[in-house]
Amino acid sequence: MKKLIISIGLLGILFTGSVFAQTDTSGRTEYRLTHTKSTELKHTKLKVNFDYAKEQMNGEEWLTASPYFYPSDSLVLDAKAMLIHEVALDKNGTKTPLKYTYTDDKLKISLDKTYNRNQDYTVYIKYTSRPNEVKSKGSAAITDAKGLYFVNAQGKDTDKPIQIWTQGETEASSAWFPTVDKPNQKTTQEIYMTVPDKYVTLSNGLMKSSTKEANGLRTDHWVMDKKHAPYLFFMGVGDYAVVKDKWRNIPVDYYVEKEYEPYAKQIFGNTPEMMDFFSKKLNYDYPWSKYAQITARDYVSGAMENTTAVLHQESAQQKPGDLIDENKWEDVISHELFHHWFGDLVTTESWSNLTVNESFANYSEYLWNEHKYGKDFADYTLMKAAEGYFRDPANVSKDLVRFNYHSQEDMFDGVSYNKGGSTLHMLRNYLGDDAFFAGLNDYLKTNEYGTGEAQQVRLSLEKVSGKDLTWFFNQWYYGSGHPKVSSTMTFEPVKKQVTVTVSQDQMGGNFQFPLAIDVYENGKASRKNVWVSAKEKNTFTFAVSKNPEFVNINADGVLLGEFTDTKTPEHYAMQYSGSKEFLSRYRAVENAAENAAINAVSLKTLVTALKDTNFRIRMKALSALDLSKPDQAKSALAEVEKMAANDPKTLVQSAAISALAKTKDKKYLPLFEKGMNAVSNSVKASSLTGISAVDPARVVALADKIDLEGASDDLIAELLPVIVKNKIEKQMPAIASTAAFYPFLKFQNPELGAAAEEGFNWIMNSDNLKATENVTKVLTQVKSQIGENPQAKMMIVQILKDGLAKKMAVLKANPSSPTINQQVDLINKAIEAYK
Repeated sequence: MKKLIISIGLLGILFTGSVFAQTDTSGRTEYRLTHTKSTELKHTKLKVNFDYAKEQMNGEEWLTASPYFYPSDSLVLDAKAMLIHEVALDKNGTKTPLKYTYTDDKLKISLDKTYNRNQDYTVYIKYTSRPNEVKSKGSAAITDAKGLYFVNAQGKDTDKPIQIWTQGETEASSAWFPTVDKPNQKTTQEIYMTVPDKYVTLSNGLMKSSTKEANGLRTDHWVMDKKHAPYLFFMGVGDYAVVKDKWRNIPVDYYVEKEYEPYAKQIFGNTPEMMDFFSKKLNYDYPWSKYAQITARDYVSGAMENTTAVLHQESAQQKPGDLIDENKWEDVISHELFHHWFGDLVTTESWSNLTVNESFANYSEYLWNEHKYGKDFADYTLMKAAEGYFRDPANVSKDLVRFNYHSQEDMFDGVSYNKGGSTLHMLRNYLGDDAFFAGLNDYLKTNEYGTGEAQQVRLSLEKVSGKDLTWFFNQWYYGSGHPKVSSTMTFEPVKKQVTVTVSQDQMGGNFQFPLAIDVYENGKASRKNVWVSAKEKNTFTFAVSKNPEFVNINADGVLLGEFTDTKTPEHYAMQYSGSKEFLSRYRAVENAAENAAINAVSLKTLVTALKDTNFRIRMKALSALDLSKPDQAKSALAEVEKMAANDPKTLVQSAAISALAKTKDKKYLPLFEKGMNAVSNSVKASSLTGISAVDPARVVALADKIDLEGASDDLIAELLPVIVKNKIEKQMPAIASTAAFYPFLKFQNPELGAAAEEGFNWIMNSDNLKATENVTKVLTQVKSQIGENPQAKMMIVQILKDGLAKKMAVLKANPSSPTINQQVDLINKAIEAYK
């Protein structure tokens, strides 16, 4: 599962940071036992068809099971909001009615006799799934929990396709078929799906047959012959193009809306190489019969690792203007694929141990980027993951494995994902690659097609490496927080020794860890690898030729922690030029960005960083320059001009054009005009911003050249002020999801926040159904992310009420407009969602 991220990336801090920190719900947590297995599922056979008018599903199920260990004469199944029509024992096709009760979403069946362990029986259930009646709620990661979703079922929205898709995690599959809906259950499956013949279907496993039926229908028979957890069951139905690919002899398919068919291999085409890389890295070949990926409208999360049938939100669908900049979905693609080993093959035995699913999937993003694009590129992935963990102060108090939580949905957070991935990186560096990956192979082979927990990961790594890892797991998996580290340096000229004191001052106890220290002499770094014991202060003495300029703690960026130092801009300049590590160089450029306006050395560091091999660092340096200032223009202008025209990365070209746009110099108008004809949307956006600065009368005519459907958060943030200022109505829906958060944006970026507020008012004072839909959709979705935060809730409700007042005024002036009535209804429903 890749978590849903609401609106622009800037907003993450608003709901989790110090301004609007979430209410601590620790007082409402309770100990969560692993589900007791009284029944062992063996095989699940379904026959289903869909009622599009009622948004319901008619189902028949043949469930084969047996008592897990102790004899039993009953079967208890999860079945949410269903109509149960018939329950019977099926023996070779002969049905014998069984007594049952159905209350509180539990179907309790009395069997015909007491069955012993491994004595199978098959129960037949005829039922109706009613997903809109499901009472379960979603979370920040998965914003809804009704299991089965009809999208535009009656076809009323001409801009949206008709689709059906399912979402099982965490325990929502039982909204569309009765089952024991727990992660420690596994079963094989087969599904007969009867659908309109014009649609394609997708489910787990392989399609064994496809049969034409009467009345324009077709029945597809999908079979999954290897057992997996019920939450991984999947059905998808819609008008898709299916683009074929393969890895070795395994089918690899991409299901996309037909508009995106030409670009499917640009989006998903690295999948076979990923399958090959992960298979070799783990020394365990991809274990399933196929690999398919499908996109969905209105999806309730980011993506989902349904076994052999991964579901992606519509944002995965990108066009050449986006893809030439970067495939923003590539990390998600690797994340969901890696789940097919960690999560699908070996599944967490309970949500408390979600780390064995999500931490590994998070770390797979690093592994793939390291393999495909190099360590520097991957280290940026690691840095952003760590920032995501640090962003929420509540994460510090949470263990990676935790048995006390309010809801299983709470486990899908920056600890299970971000901290867990960073923890695996530390573990890999401690053990070394050979031992680490051999240990993962042992874990997979030992627990394949079963379940696992963190202790089993530990045991496999210990088995292979011979090292005791209890200390590491107690500290990082069964403890909370992270080291907060500072250092001091003293030089003894007679002995020619430097003593470095490393201090920890975090709450909750001290950590032990390996630490890389770079000692800088004459501007050159000498790497010292030390072991920090679990005490408040550790001292280390190194031989030197002179008094070092400074020391750089955590020089390799491996340790997850917070670091305090007293480096000067001159030190950071040496750190930038003397380090090969991405994080050390990036932090140096960050410091230079803060001081370039007042410190010549910092400015020189920025100018030097314009030629860095890492495009993220080049972009960081460009974003910090103000070329309207003579000293900065003198130092950097010529290089920025070259970058705007010739940098190999279009994102860097865009950043360079944005830097030139700040000069408001009309001599760059030809460059901006040329940029408007680029393929890259980021280059077009920065060029339009430049034209807005020097020739604003042309903006409206040129804005149509940019396709903002599915545009990146950064792109929307850059263009929003231009779109709002020039009232470019065609782009109104594109900015709506960002404009909706204008009060929050003001805390971070007052200028952008003011433009967003103007944009929100523009939307609410207009008759634009799509823009209003986007506002209400995002403000409703974010409800699950802000948790019990009363301040944020109050602000969002006030945003909606202000919007409603404006929209009512528009309705009063245009009483016969059907679309304004629809918009008023949408806003009222969003307000109702917060009650």
